[in-house]
Amino acid sequence: MSHTDVQMAAERLLNELERAIVGKRQVLELIVTALLADGHILLEDVPGVAKTAIARALAEAAGLRFARVQFTPDLIPADITGATVLAGATGEPTFQPGPVFANLVLGDEINRAPPKTQSALLEAMEERQVTADAVTRRLPEPFLVVGTQNPIEQEGTYPLPEAQLDRFLIRTGVGYPGRDHEVELLMRRAGRVGDRLSLQPVLTRDDVVGLQKRVEQVHVSRPVAQYVVDLVEATRSSPRTEAGASPRGSLALLKAGRARAAMAGRSHVLPDDIKAVAEPCLAHRLLLQPDQWVRGVRTEQVVREIVGQVPAPQSVEPMDQQARNHPRQETWSQTGGPADPNATWQTPTSRSTAPSQPAPSAPAGGYVPGEQSWGQGFEPRSRSILQTDIEQVATPAGRQPSSSSPLVAPRGERESPRRAGPPEPPRVP
Repeated sequence: MSHTDVQMAAERLLNELERAIVGKRQVLELIVTALLADGHILLEDVPGVAKTAIARALAEAAGLRFARVQFTPDLIPADITGATVLAGATGEPTFQPGPVFANLVLGDEINRAPPKTQSALLEAMEERQVTADAVTRRLPEPFLVVGTQNPIEQEGTYPLPEAQLDRFLIRTGVGYPGRDHEVELLMRRAGRVGDRLSLQPVLTRDDVVGLQKRVEQVHVSRPVAQYVVDLVEATRSSPRTEAGASPRGSLALLKAGRARAAMAGRSHVLPDDIKAVAEPCLAHRLLLQPDQWVRGVRTEQVVREIVGQVPAPQSVEPMDQQARNHPRQETWSQTGGPADPNATWQTPTSRSTAPSQPAPSAPAGGYVPGEQSWGQGFEPRSRSILQTDIEQVATPAGRQPSSSSPLVAPRGERESPRRAGPPEPPRVP
């Protein structure tokens, strides 16, 4: 299966979903992105905007076994995970699987159940398994939880704990349809008998599992990974947030970015893929400062501002096959800097091997990175541009850029640069 196959399969799935969901192509793309990334979805919007219909349509079109759980205050964990019951004929204890043993589980109005029942989904969502009566049972593949909640009516509800919110790969709304789309919705309903519209499965469960495995093979370059970390670190250092996204948020950006790249038919992730999924992947993982919450600031607004402020790397394409077979290595001089400030990455024997020709000494101003052959689409940047970008990334004013910045080499990847000056005295053991 190639990345083009992933693109074609995603297009077929989207076209089938649009038979039931009118005018919500962007929302459906996010839903399919989460499915291919093997992540869970939280739909938060007012009643009547097709949240439940989207989940049911996705299960039908993707050929998945569907189960719905209507969360209520009297729901108990065994109603979700299953319980051991006595068989009617033999009287022997038998485990009766709950609705969680389906491929796509819809948790309708998930915030209406008490925390004890909500926590029953934590193990299923994260570990893809259920433990009942001291026996651990694996859930089927693929496994996807779609939770819905109403943000308007809060009476008699239990807000989802942060630990459970963090398990959802994306959170998004649906929104009201436009006038033309709503008219089209009415005309489609008038042209058929009954409210229910049955969709044709365009995929099978094995197809979905294969697509998810193919998404895992999408290449992620180091500059893109560093850009992901920069975005997440910016949520932690923002003066508007009390707590930023955790490393699970970084992994969510990585998974969603891979899926979006595969849906576009590409074998590598671009910064635009990360930007497109940053808001639905990070907004529900942030905690605002109390004064920001009082002013009506939303976490989505904070993420949009961060995406607009953090500089993105240039488009980096994957290395060719020859570079994959021969990983790049850099020739280093004895002064602690590269053998040639303008030299490209080379593939000699090892990192510590000295160059065959005498190498010039490091510049008086310290280490200056030279051109790096990351692959097609990457252009070297001069020292002045690097310095300007570093000053822009440093937040708040006066703060030095962290080692995770795409403009600063992380520890363990390069030796610490040594500035011109007298050698350090030997350390006494």
